Amino acid sequence: MICMWIGIDDTDSRIGGCTTYVAFHLIQRLIKNGFSIIGFPRLVRLNPNIPWKTRGNGAVAVQIGVGAFSSDRMIGFKDNQGLMSGDVISSGSIDFERVKSIVCDLVEEFALFDEENTNPGIVISKEQLPNELYWNAIRKVVTVDEIVEQLDTLNTWYKGYKNRRGLIGASAALSWNDTFDRTFEIIKYRLEKRWGTKRIINESSVKMMNDQCPSTFDNYDALNQHISIAPNSPCPVLFGIRGDDNDVLPYCSELIESETAEGWLIFMSNQATDDHLQVKSIHNIEPFQSVISRGIVTKKPVTIPGGHVIFSLHDDSGMIDCAAYEPTKEFRKMVRQLERGDEVSVYGGVRSHPLTINIEKIQIHHLVDIFEKIENPVCPQCGRHMKSKGKDQGFICKRCKTFEKQGIFEKKSRSIIKGFYEVPVCARRHLSKPLKRMRL
Repeated sequence: MICMWIGIDDTDSRIGGCTTYVAFHLIQRLIKNGFSIIGFPRLVRLNPNIPWKTRGNGAVAVQIGVGAFSSDRMIGFKDNQGLMSGDVISSGSIDFERVKSIVCDLVEEFALFDEENTNPGIVISKEQLPNELYWNAIRKVVTVDEIVEQLDTLNTWYKGYKNRRGLIGASAALSWNDTFDRTFEIIKYRLEKRWGTKRIINESSVKMMNDQCPSTFDNYDALNQHISIAPNSPCPVLFGIRGDDNDVLPYCSELIESETAEGWLIFMSNQATDDHLQVKSIHNIEPFQSVISRGIVTKKPVTIPGGHVIFSLHDDSGMIDCAAYEPTKEFRKMVRQLERGDEVSVYGGVRSHPLTINIEKIQIHHLVDIFEKIENPVCPQCGRHMKSKGKDQGFICKRCKTFEKQGIFEKKSRSIIKGFYEVPVCARRHLSKPLKRMRL
């Protein structure tokens, strides 16, 4: 069977656009030109800590062939027609020049070239690229020169615009596979005339969908009354529902009462997989990584201006600050309950200056016993409470002159227990695996 992979990245910006929307139009245009879509389009989120990332930091990939389907499924809907995909039985070769023309025309039509941080990239290949490209792009800082050098050794065609940074994500999208984990997302798109206006989405319908569709996740933050399926930017996305079962997503999306949509598309994705995380000793942590680090709390959490909560963690190799920033809301209340000596694993992205782990979730392994003084000791001779001689100097009975080193202490009840704690849905990153998916 003859097939081809297409990867695209970096067509959007913080003020608009969406690379998945380019894929939405690309799939329709490819089908109209006689190409067949193989499997699901892919939405691949990249390293979330890169300072020059675009808004969603997501690249897309599509696999195509020529021929009839041995089995088919509806993966999208646009212009009153279903967008179909499946396993293709090839009946001819792919017109590469035609494919290249279609992809380049679409990127040049939809990419926001006037934005400084919009630097599109296109990669087309007959085969999936080596998986290491994905792991590098999601866990490290990759340069354009590095990726171009690798692409030149592979059987690929590529085109980068402006500083060509989009080639990194486009290559990563073509190298990701779902061997370890994967999720799905159905994205509905707004009519163009509605772009930039306030989205009309009924909050009650989102709550109902969240209750009725248990295979979905990160839909609604009840405590903070936040609809998490809808972005806040003026991009073409109306809403996106993520889940483990692609078959139920169209039904779930129909439960949402909203403004009229242009159409929808289902993506297979690395979202909510924790693929970005690496187990690291503190000494080996570097800026822009995402890590899992286990250690002992050495400085009790403090709240600094802005409402951020900071504590220090150490292991045998070093010490690092860990932060629960204000957007993590009620999660900070749990962090404030940590004490010196507690043993925890911190999951999160690494800020460079100062070197700090931005906490996504915490696993508490061991909690130390905390004792607090409830009263001064009682004189064993006269039964009266003794008086303190000064800080750390013990206690003395003024009448009998008896002496005790310590007061009467009682074990303090801790308001947290061993186990996992995560930031609320409103603060969740695309790649962070919710506890619901961890079956905890």
